[in-house]
This record gives sequence, C-alpha cells and structure tokens, in this order.
Amino acid sequence: MKSDIRVCAAWRDSHERPVYTLSDTCPDCGADAVNSAPAPFDPADPYGEYRRALKRAARE
Repeated sequence: MKSDIRVCAAWRDSHERPVYTLSDTCPDCGADAVNSAPAPFDPADPYGEYRRALKRAARE
C-alpha cells in the first residue's frame, strides 16, 4: 500500500528539518514531494527467493 504522506525532496537544502505534506509539492518552497515510506522490499535482493521458500516450507 502506498503512503499518502510525502516529504519535500529538497528539504536538506531548503529547510532545517523535513517538511511533510499530502500534496505533490512542498507547501514552503514548491519543490517536488516524494513518498516518505521506504520500499517494502528490494527487487534486487539476492536471498529473497530462499527466504520465501523457507517461509512456504514453514507453513506446510
């Protein structure tokens, strides 16, 4: 599920602390706002296949 909360992409350069918003742009500086939630998984995870196989085996 995608988070609705966004953070100013340029907050390190323009603000003292992160500026959070629900819109697509920063209300203070007008810069783009990006999703503040981290990715739920890394698609390049080399061990993901093994971890999922272990999880399936534990359920059976």
